[in-house]
Amino acid sequence: MSDLEETCASLRAQIAATETQLAGLKRELARAQEAAVAKSNNAKVSDSNEHAQPTPESRWPLLQEEYKRYGRQMIVSQVGLEGQLKLRAAKVLLVGAGGLGCPAAQYLAGAGVGTLGLIDGDTVEVSNLHRQVLHRSRNVGKYKVDSAIETLRELNPHPTYIAHRTHLTPGEAPTIFAQYDLILDCTDNPATRYLISDTAVLLGKPLVSASALRTEGQLMVLNNPPRPPGDKEGGPCYRCVFPKPPPADSVVSCADGGILGPVVGTMGVLQALEAIKIITAGSGQGHDTGATVRESPLLHIFSAYSNPLFRTIRIRSRRTNCSVCSADATVTLDTITSGSTDYVFFCGSAHPPSLLAPDERISAREYHDKYPPSVLRPQGPSNQASTSRGHTIIDVRDKVQFGICSLEESINIPISNILASPSMEETPSWVPAELAASEYNDPIYVVCRLGNDSQLAVQRMKDLGLDRHGQRYIGDIRGGLRAWREQVDHEWPEY
Repeated sequence: MSDLEETCASLRAQIAATETQLAGLKRELARAQEAAVAKSNNAKVSDSNEHAQPTPESRWPLLQEEYKRYGRQMIVSQVGLEGQLKLRAAKVLLVGAGGLGCPAAQYLAGAGVGTLGLIDGDTVEVSNLHRQVLHRSRNVGKYKVDSAIETLRELNPHPTYIAHRTHLTPGEAPTIFAQYDLILDCTDNPATRYLISDTAVLLGKPLVSASALRTEGQLMVLNNPPRPPGDKEGGPCYRCVFPKPPPADSVVSCADGGILGPVVGTMGVLQALEAIKIITAGSGQGHDTGATVRESPLLHIFSAYSNPLFRTIRIRSRRTNCSVCSADATVTLDTITSGSTDYVFFCGSAHPPSLLAPDERISAREYHDKYPPSVLRPQGPSNQASTSRGHTIIDVRDKVQFGICSLEESINIPISNILASPSMEETPSWVPAELAASEYNDPIYVVCRLGNDSQLAVQRMKDLGLDRHGQRYIGDIRGGLRAWREQVDHEWPEY
């Protein structure tokens, strides 16, 4: 039996190594293919530009094909021919080619924006495809910006598409932003949001910012009109609205919190709409050509399961003590590029440190070897502890995730219930009777999706006295169910 186990372990290791090598080869192939396509496309664009642009002798400022392509929006009173020409001359940068960036880029390209830049250092994953609408299954493993531009060129070959295959960094942000007229923040983490806003303000670029998580989204137009720091007539920046970042441990990503595709798609489409409004402002017959009335900045909140779907809140103008757009600003392009403005430090670590001691944690493999399961059950939540195996395994994911997959004999107690328990002598209502019994001291193991919530749960359970002053072991499975898939069961659902 031991020989068979060694053979299985060896085969698993070989499979893992081969999969890693295959992924690397796919990335190299994607880069080579994209380089070949880019070279071919550049040649085609160069040839087409020689023949496709209106000649100096032409009576019309647009190509005949462009009149047909954009005609339905040019006859909208707020756009007209003047607005279409502004769109063709505009240069827009989208930071992020994911759930927000894809629909935003799709509609901006369709509208005829002359230059679209996309910056993103990630590659396409299968888990992206349900919401990141520019990507295709065949492009899994490609850079997102390359995958997106491939689809955008099929939609509209007229714009110039620029790929920035990198994550935005303070050292590169000013140089990249300087090439564009308008910035769209399509990212999903606070540190990058502050970097984008600071750079946009200091370079005089309007900014359209959006976010989405689960079933809700937010949208703001910032630094509009763009004015130098100290000019009170300028629009507020991200720091004006959120002077302090949220606690690092409260930030939830789409991977952890989930997201409905149409929700993030709605916010991305609205970003494109706001960008078009900014670019075409004052065009056509839909605006007063006299003195411009300065509009109050607004925060639009979308909630898919609320009625009404949208709420709008007026936000304050520029703060007099803002560190980037006030007269006493301390954030400058020099502090950004030099690293003196530390965004990671300002927002806190995105990767929480280990909260438990080594002896309070066990690996997925160690747990499996110590308590080998017989059957992995896919059914929904349980609330009864089982002591038949000499221990209890508590899964602290929410009920929805627990219903997707769970370990044998695990019981579901959501982390929210555990953290909400007040410190008191009475046993919390969520504790199963078997665990509360005085004669029961078998160990308790806690598991979650990634191994972060489980640590918080262990700490809280000990604070509540469930370890009986050290008489009962309480620990977590390090790395959570992701580690279970990697170390124990390669067929475990990955979501």
